[in-house]
Amino acid sequence: MDRPIEFMGAPGSPYSRKMLGLLRYRHIAYRVHWTNGQVPDGFPEPKVGLLPTFFLPDADGALEAVTDSTPLIRRFEAEYSGRSVIPSDPVLTFLNDLIEDYADEWLTKAMFHYRWSHAVDVANAGPLLVHWADTTLDDAQAEAISSHFSNRQVDRLYVVGSNSTTAPIIESAYSRFLTILDTLIERRGFVLGARPSSADFAIFGQLTQLGIVDPTAAELTRASSARVRAWIDRMDDLSGLAPHSDDWFDNEMAGKVLRPLLGEIGRTYVPVMTANAIAVMRGADTFETQVDGATWTQPTFRYQAKSLGWVRDDYAALEVERRQELDTIFKGTGCEALFL
Repeated sequence: MDRPIEFMGAPGSPYSRKMLGLLRYRHIAYRVHWTNGQVPDGFPEPKVGLLPTFFLPDADGALEAVTDSTPLIRRFEAEYSGRSVIPSDPVLTFLNDLIEDYADEWLTKAMFHYRWSHAVDVANAGPLLVHWADTTLDDAQAEAISSHFSNRQVDRLYVVGSNSTTAPIIESAYSRFLTILDTLIERRGFVLGARPSSADFAIFGQLTQLGIVDPTAAELTRASSARVRAWIDRMDDLSGLAPHSDDWFDNEMAGKVLRPLLGEIGRTYVPVMTANAIAVMRGADTFETQVDGATWTQPTFRYQAKSLGWVRDDYAALEVERRQELDTIFKGTGCEALFL
């Protein structure tokens, strides 16, 4: 592609930060339009208003609005050579894809929960979100928009499953994740070795908010791990990193070092995602499951059923020997329940 990629996003959007960090690392030229969701003049409207929205050529060369970070990353893998964020080994690729989905679909619950469950975080986030979109608003305008938006987000906590019963589950899970990530990146710097994968960028996107922006989660992150807090800053711009093909873990090492993270995925992401998928298939509006011995209830989320379907399809498409390798890695982590 002979011109910079153009997209609109927001600093407070973890998926915008995920993609911005990835573009920098992959040396893909871009222009970002910071926005509150309003499409810049001259660009097409997306079918669904999500951030980030990329404006990319369709089959006829006309620009179309494209969202969803995971398929976009795979598209860029096909269209731009070098500095890949997808491992070449199919077993490691699958592990990467699963961890990326965990970050996108489970860690985002922690991000939304911490931002809108605590008064200090609500007071912090509302004005920032307004000024990130437009620094020219006067104080009265900004305060009115901030109050309206914050109240709406607080009222929507139930959508991600955040309530008085699940709050301890979410917060304990985030604390455990920080400890796991600290140990993992101490080994070679990134989740899958000495070079970043799409899973790293998915985790990074959520941590740009949890580890920096939202006071309660940021304080917890820094108190838990200076290494993780520093890693977030390093991930923001890896354009100077020189990756090598042997920087990835081999499958044996991956199975060993990723086991604590896979156990955490099996403990939280797996029961919620599988129960949601079953409820969506049945046409239910809500679902209930057990996480850490407590009841988890939330509205069904069709997109998460779709993303879990992609994970399961990728597993089914693997050669038998590769699936057997993964089954060995997953044994006892809880992840095996995804494929029963």
